[in-house]
Amino acid sequence: MALFIHLKTVSQLRGRGDRIAKVTFRGQSFYSRVLENCEDVANFDETFRWPVASDIDRHEMLEIQIFNYSKVFSNKLIGSFRMVLQKVVEENRVEVTDTLIDDNNAIIKTSLNVEVRYQATDGTVGFWDDGDFLGDETLQEEEKDSQETDGLLPSSLPSSLPSSRPGSWPPGEKSFRRAGRSVFSAMKLGKNRPHKEEPQRQDEPAVLEMEDLDHLAIHLGDGLDPDSVSLASVTALTTNVSNKRSKPDIKMEPSTGRPMDYQVSVTVIEARQLVGLNMDPVVCVEVGDDKKYTSMKESTNCPYYNEYFVFDFHVSPDVMFDKIIKISVIHSKNLLRSGTLVGSFKMDVGTVYSQPEHQFHHKWAILSDPDDISAGLKGYVKCDVAVVGKGDNIKTPHKANETDEDDIEGNLLLPEGVPAERQWARFYVKIYRAEGLPRMNTSLMANVKKAFIGENKDLVDPYVQVFFAGQKGKTSVQKSSYEPLWNEQVVFTDLFPPLCKRMKVQIRDSDKVNDVAIGTHFIDLRKISNDGDKGFLPTLGPAWVNMYGSTRNYTLLDEHQDLNEGLGEGVSFRARLMLGLSVEILDTSNPELTSSTEVQVEQATPVLESCTGRMEEFFLFGAFLEASMIDRKNGDKPITFEVTIGNYGNEVDGLSRPQRPRPRKEHGDEEEVDLIQHSSDDEGDDGGDLASVSSTPPMRPQITNRNYFHLPYLECKPCIYIKSWWPDQRRRLYNANILDHIADKLEEGLNDVQEMIKTEKSYPERRLRGVLEELSNGCHRFFSLADKDQGHSSRTKLDRERLKSCMRELESMGQQAKSLRAQVKQHTVRDKLRLCQNFLQKLRFLADEPQHSIPDIFIWMMSNNKRIAYARVPSKDLLFSIVEEELGKDCAKVKTLFLKLPGKRGFGSAGWTVQAKLELYLWLGLSKQRKDFLCGLPCGFEEVKAAQDLGLHSFPPISLVYTKKQAFQLRAHMYQARSLFAADSSGLSDPFARVFFINQSQCTEVLNETLCPTWDQMLVFDNLELYGEAHELWDDPPIIVIEIYDQDSMGKADFMGRTFAKPLVKMADEAYCPPRFPPQLEYYQIYRGNATAGDLLAAFELLQIGPAGKADLPPINGPVDMDRGPIMPVPVGIRPVLSKYRVEVLFWGLRDLKRVNLAQVDRPRVDIECAGKGVQSSLIHNYKKNPNFNTLVKWFEVDLPENELLHPPLNIRVVDCRAFGRYTLVGSHAVSSLRRFIYRPPDRSAPNWNTTVRLLWGCHMLCNGGLSSHSPGEVVVSMEPEVPVKKLETMVKLDATSDAVVKVDVAEEEKEKKKKKKKGITEEPEEEEPDESMLDWWSKYFASIDTMKEQLRQQENSGADLEEKEEADNTEGLKGPMKGKEKARATKEEKKKRIQSPGPGQGSEAPGKKKPKLDELKVYSKELESEFDNFEDWLHTFNLLRGKTGDDEDGSTEEERTVGRFKGSLCVYKVPLPEDISREAGYDPTFGMFQGIPSNDPINVLVRVYVVRATDLHPADINGKADPYIAIRLGKTDIRDKENYISKQLNPIFGKSFDIEASFPMESLLTVAVYDWDLVGTDDLIGETKIDLENRFYSRHRATCGIAQTYSTHGYNIWRDPMKPSQILTRLCKEGKVDGPHFGPPGRVKVANRVFTGPSEIEDENGQRKPTDEHVALSALRHWEDIPRAGCRLVPEHVETRPLLNPDKPGIEQGHLELWVDMFPMDMPAPGTPLDISPRKPKKYELRVIVWNTDEVVLEDDDFFTGEKSSDIFVRGWLKGQQEDKQDTDVHYHSLTGEGNFNWRYLFPFDYLAAEERIVISKKESMFSWDETEYKIPARLTLQIWDADHFSADDFLGAIELDLNRFPRGAKTAKQCTMEMAAGEVDVPLVSIFKQKRVKGWWPLLARNENDEFELTGKVEAELHLLTAEEAEKNPVGLARNEPDPLEKPNRPDTAFVWFLNPLKSIKYLICTRYKWLIIKIVLALLGLLMLALFLYSLPGYMVKKLLGA
Repeated sequence: MALFIHLKTVSQLRGRGDRIAKVTFRGQSFYSRVLENCEDVANFDETFRWPVASDIDRHEMLEIQIFNYSKVFSNKLIGSFRMVLQKVVEENRVEVTDTLIDDNNAIIKTSLNVEVRYQATDGTVGFWDDGDFLGDETLQEEEKDSQETDGLLPSSLPSSLPSSRPGSWPPGEKSFRRAGRSVFSAMKLGKNRPHKEEPQRQDEPAVLEMEDLDHLAIHLGDGLDPDSVSLASVTALTTNVSNKRSKPDIKMEPSTGRPMDYQVSVTVIEARQLVGLNMDPVVCVEVGDDKKYTSMKESTNCPYYNEYFVFDFHVSPDVMFDKIIKISVIHSKNLLRSGTLVGSFKMDVGTVYSQPEHQFHHKWAILSDPDDISAGLKGYVKCDVAVVGKGDNIKTPHKANETDEDDIEGNLLLPEGVPAERQWARFYVKIYRAEGLPRMNTSLMANVKKAFIGENKDLVDPYVQVFFAGQKGKTSVQKSSYEPLWNEQVVFTDLFPPLCKRMKVQIRDSDKVNDVAIGTHFIDLRKISNDGDKGFLPTLGPAWVNMYGSTRNYTLLDEHQDLNEGLGEGVSFRARLMLGLSVEILDTSNPELTSSTEVQVEQATPVLESCTGRMEEFFLFGAFLEASMIDRKNGDKPITFEVTIGNYGNEVDGLSRPQRPRPRKEHGDEEEVDLIQHSSDDEGDDGGDLASVSSTPPMRPQITNRNYFHLPYLECKPCIYIKSWWPDQRRRLYNANILDHIADKLEEGLNDVQEMIKTEKSYPERRLRGVLEELSNGCHRFFSLADKDQGHSSRTKLDRERLKSCMRELESMGQQAKSLRAQVKQHTVRDKLRLCQNFLQKLRFLADEPQHSIPDIFIWMMSNNKRIAYARVPSKDLLFSIVEEELGKDCAKVKTLFLKLPGKRGFGSAGWTVQAKLELYLWLGLSKQRKDFLCGLPCGFEEVKAAQDLGLHSFPPISLVYTKKQAFQLRAHMYQARSLFAADSSGLSDPFARVFFINQSQCTEVLNETLCPTWDQMLVFDNLELYGEAHELWDDPPIIVIEIYDQDSMGKADFMGRTFAKPLVKMADEAYCPPRFPPQLEYYQIYRGNATAGDLLAAFELLQIGPAGKADLPPINGPVDMDRGPIMPVPVGIRPVLSKYRVEVLFWGLRDLKRVNLAQVDRPRVDIECAGKGVQSSLIHNYKKNPNFNTLVKWFEVDLPENELLHPPLNIRVVDCRAFGRYTLVGSHAVSSLRRFIYRPPDRSAPNWNTTVRLLWGCHMLCNGGLSSHSPGEVVVSMEPEVPVKKLETMVKLDATSDAVVKVDVAEEEKEKKKKKKKGITEEPEEEEPDESMLDWWSKYFASIDTMKEQLRQQENSGADLEEKEEADNTEGLKGPMKGKEKARATKEEKKKRIQSPGPGQGSEAPGKKKPKLDELKVYSKELESEFDNFEDWLHTFNLLRGKTGDDEDGSTEEERTVGRFKGSLCVYKVPLPEDISREAGYDPTFGMFQGIPSNDPINVLVRVYVVRATDLHPADINGKADPYIAIRLGKTDIRDKENYISKQLNPIFGKSFDIEASFPMESLLTVAVYDWDLVGTDDLIGETKIDLENRFYSRHRATCGIAQTYSTHGYNIWRDPMKPSQILTRLCKEGKVDGPHFGPPGRVKVANRVFTGPSEIEDENGQRKPTDEHVALSALRHWEDIPRAGCRLVPEHVETRPLLNPDKPGIEQGHLELWVDMFPMDMPAPGTPLDISPRKPKKYELRVIVWNTDEVVLEDDDFFTGEKSSDIFVRGWLKGQQEDKQDTDVHYHSLTGEGNFNWRYLFPFDYLAAEERIVISKKESMFSWDETEYKIPARLTLQIWDADHFSADDFLGAIELDLNRFPRGAKTAKQCTMEMAAGEVDVPLVSIFKQKRVKGWWPLLARNENDEFELTGKVEAELHLLTAEEAEKNPVGLARNEPDPLEKPNRPDTAFVWFLNPLKSIKYLICTRYKWLIIKIVLALLGLLMLALFLYSLPGYMVKKLLGA
């Protein structure tokens, strides 16, 4: 939808004058160009266009105002015209001629003629134009000429801006406007902006420089504040949106697919809450296919490991980021069994890499069991995971003593925004069908089969494989099918949201030998889901995805097979696959759920074909306007270009041609069908069918120059056209295009702003405001456009959800942009720019559509039927739409394409040479919208049809013949290049430039041996013929390609880089005068592959040759340089204006020169050259003896451009003077920007400047970028009532010259103490002042680290408050000036915050718990150099390079090319200097600007290196550990501390100092290395760090010995420097020529105009107090940066952290080393003994644990006789580990109640480090270990209860683990002892055994039940008693119940015994008590029976006796 206003003429104006018109609609105004010197008629003839989002209401108004324009005053209104748009809305087009009315609404004579046209997209308004569909040829031509068709609108216009486009041109009259000529920002395509110094001609408001905004605001007469003028409303167009051409892409090389170095490091610290009883856990870390295991910990659920693993990879980023990191815990793994998996956690490497700093630090991974998803979590593992690529440096958060109370839930190993409770989910990947597969095996067998059986098979057997989260699933194989149908779904089960970002879907060909990939598609889960509160689960399709890969012709070994695996950019269409994806969150409580996570494959319900959209016929048209720069290898055979879209157009190897679907006629389509019928291109079989023409006719190339050829198309341009059928999913592409337009706009604007900041143009903040306004308008525009076709049947769920989320995102972005716009101020531009970059990333992310529709278009160059090189253009960029924002950015534009080699061939230098450059016009759209597919072509052609006889005018042409051509001359003004690529082994190049334009090319001359050539040469291209209308060329000339080469005496020239430019065009009827001409020199960025390779300074103009021939062209004036032959220099108006400068060079010395051609450098000299002039240093006669120069300062004068940005580079070369006058180049360095060395004399008007400016500091200023290196507002002032200078209060001025008092807070603290004493506050024992004798250097160190961590935490917290603070700052200024005192206090507060090691009393602790006050030092988390910018305050180091620059990957890095260093400095200033400078006192003319520098004679220095510790070393041994030791090299001294290696440690504490005597300058580079000790073989280097001591020694920051926080003569904080603070202060004042120091009265010192106060007494060892000035002197030193002019920050007492690097693994840090270096000149008093920083020895302790009783122990056993529940209880305890020192009590047998009595004593001797809260154990890792390894483990006492079994393993009943530093205080009685005590659910006071010494109580013992929940299994009463080893010796006790001091035997019930050892007892107790009566009864019964038996037995005998006569 759009409203067009064509303002034609304004007539009957009065008088003569410049006229301007302003057109306003819906509040959006737009200015016409200025017509100069009009009389009565102003012929504007301009068209303005408003894209309108909502329909125009009939009551809306349009207003046109006509002004008399004035450059100086405001514009004067002549009259205005207002019109209601009712008629326009009804009739669509209205032409009006009407009179104007003046200010008073009176009609005036002046009349205006305007045409208004309204076009609504839906066609509801009025009628369609006759030309809106394929129709009348003549009308089409007219349309084209008038350029009114919609397709023409500049596609990159911001949606909110009305565009001004040329109307229809009256012949011969040049009345058009430039449509925006500005930056080609990414390429700096000649921003032909008028230069600052020139007045801007007002007929082109297209690009307004920022300075003009002010005038503009004035002459628009609105009286606006210039800040509020939105750029959007002022600048017609902000960018080069020419109508006809789109931007070429300058970066050539494919970056994906290139292997890189990566290192994944994982530290497994500990595990907690592992599920299972009494386990022996091992942690397995798996990255990709590599596995590493920790050691095994016995019998614990919370093992502590602290083991570090490193995995190294060399793969491409895509492969790397898809690798899975898996952390699993395995129970009881040993050599024989693999163990059982407890639980695992997995995430991909990409997730880690996308974290801030690429790492997770100290986070807890949640373990879950993949085989049992209904179970809950299985425990936690605490670990650090980091991923480092080459060049990333990881900032390790400082590892000090961590407390273990950390909250697990708050520190989970999950990215930001992922919920802690992740649920199980099923991922259904539905695979429906595929189309267009290539053939995948040879046709030999197929032909044989066909001959015999007659069947013709498809030669591919496809199946689909899906990879996700380390698992893969595959569908069935469809035999022999190019169009397989699967309808299957692959189901994955994983936690949701998954921590793996991408799913890989691959079509593979099943083969007996090996399966190969046909194509790969990655589904990025972030793009198909949204985790916001209104977000949606991942969903996709059903939709087609296109797969790209290698070319389709089948070869047995495909060299581009990687492309099919998804590595690198595909070079051809392979297939398309219809798939869908959905996610279902599982309800794990559901019993029917299968609990395994195995991948399953099931049948899926088929979907209708129409669900992916209705098939539509698309039409692709292309016209080849130029083919040049064809590589000479392809120059001998005819060349043809082929264009394909999918398989359409692919004649060579398309093979499986898709069937042509017929458009089905459906109800409601009648009208559309008619339209199709109406186009004569009917689908009938009448032979009128359109056959596609997809390739150009073959043509033999012609030679352009030695390297390149071109195709001689001349006026006949071949065309191609292809019809293809695709589902109509244009809406997706349209939405992506709208987002892309917004993003392109934003990127363009941000690049502009960056450019303005870089070139220091004024008002970048205004441009940024304009950009933000444009952004918010663009976001609003998206709403109205994107929300169409809602009811479309083929819209998938993802389409709807994405649209909603895009709308939400853009709405919030629009609002953010609005609010940001208000906050953009001059000082916040950079911060806000960063925020805008985030917008840009987000927009690009949103624009990437995951569901494809139309495949990309490939253009192949073919020679001899072989594919040579290709270009790929996304289809969305070419898609046509009636709505301008939806139009693809290259649709109907001429696009410059550079063809490149496919696949790996395109890597490296082969990929950088252009294979061919095409100027190609492309248009893609629905066939029925085809009417204006030619609209964007340069005008002036006739069409040549293929089928003349059919007379179908709608047939596309097969070629275009241009009848109009213009003659031009191109002048290329090649001035100079800088920072080029070093192409020769000398480290220099012999560069020349080749300029290509159309099919001509010319070279500049070759300049030998330079990286910064100043060619100063004009190349003239004559007889250039350009086709098309003159005005189009003016607007949009073809681009110029400039390539830079290195001339070699042998072989062909080496390619060094390429850049593009657009020439400034002058038509024959245009005057060659300012502001457009002559053009300005511009910098163009040169690219080599993807890397930048320098800049080119040049200007280009294209001049039309008129009817009078060349005579009309501006004369080529300026001499032809006779010395250089017929070479024309750049003419005067274009070359820069020069002035005389003097360059002073400080020659200090040369360092570390390497050999040249095997010979050592002996007599070097330095040559300095700049712009043809130069100076040589004095010769160093013997480099070995003294590498310093004896003449320090030399100078030369040179003419340099006034504009500093154009200053040429300065070259530093070192040559070695050999015998017989021979010279050898050693190395060179180019200072590309002289900017930081320019000295600007101070402004005389500055108050007091004579005294404040001295020359030396002048030169420093140039290093510090300002007069005083700190803003004067930072004076730290403090008033003290005791100070007798009350008067001062009134005169505290806060500028650099005021007096002020600075006071240190020590006194305050003393007062605090006194107050406390007075009040008699009793403090908790924790707060007691530490005993001085207890403190050592480590106390200080750990206190400092705590402070540092606290500060980091505060910084993070304060980040959020910044915004508010800014707002507050803005209001601050309104409150009127603060009182001096308040302000001083405020600045003091600021100051305190700034000095990071906080002053006394500022310790940042939790309130209420005051840490004992320790003096601290500063711990820097990086090198000291980075904090004090390399100590280059006056002495700079320039690296000398030699040898070729390496290519991105394999070549040499800068370090390898460095052959030495030159030390010196430069000072550049305009001559003559003001007089006063040289008149200043003490000015030494021989030193020029370098006054007061020290002498550079050799000096002997004592260097003292303190090495504290190393962290995160890279493992060097197979066991994943290292045995590190320190090695130090300085000059000839080489110290290897080999015997003190630390065994098996990756975080060793060295704590050593080394003294080395060195003499500067010969020995000034200190190398501190860490080596790994090996028993056999040589020791390996782990990493090393190099420190330049000389720069530190001579620096004004005084880095020789850090200034401590307080001055002390004894104790742990003793002053290290041989000079006392007062001596240092005196010396600094003398050197800096500062008045002072004046001491007195006591406790005060005055330096310059600052007064410092502080304590005036000091205590010695014996507690005697003596008066001293040292404290105040120290206070002055600590605030030395506040001293005006001479002040700078002094290095405090510190420890720096330096990365360790290994030359074999460049760019990847191998660990960090903490150290500091002190240096003492030997001619000064000797320093004291070195500080003792040896590691703290652990203190020996003995822990005595008495287990008294247990209670309520669960009963496990059933009694043998009685079946009663009982337990045989014993208690086990250990401190260091179950294997090392477990102790068991005796067994309390047969406890029936769970009560047990023991009275048993354990003794645990241990070594303890209080500072780290760790127990230290030394033990051999295995029987084969050479030496003991030291382990540090947390101090935890474990108590367990067990049930003793005789014939089976003992049963574990429960346990408790007490952290000896903080464990719950025991309960008084067993009743009060509850389970919650251990679980931490109730607030129990925590105690530390190290403070309490003795604790007794009851503690609960817990175990997990079947449901993984804790339950109480018993209680134990114990007593813990801690003694130091000495105390334990004096007061010995026995183990168990032994002597000395035995414990009494426990009073156990009689039932406690073992039955089979005491049978009688068991009878007595077990049987008798229970069954006494039963037994008696049984005995009696038995007796009775016995009697009976005896009776019966003896009865017969007696009877016989009786009978037979007894």
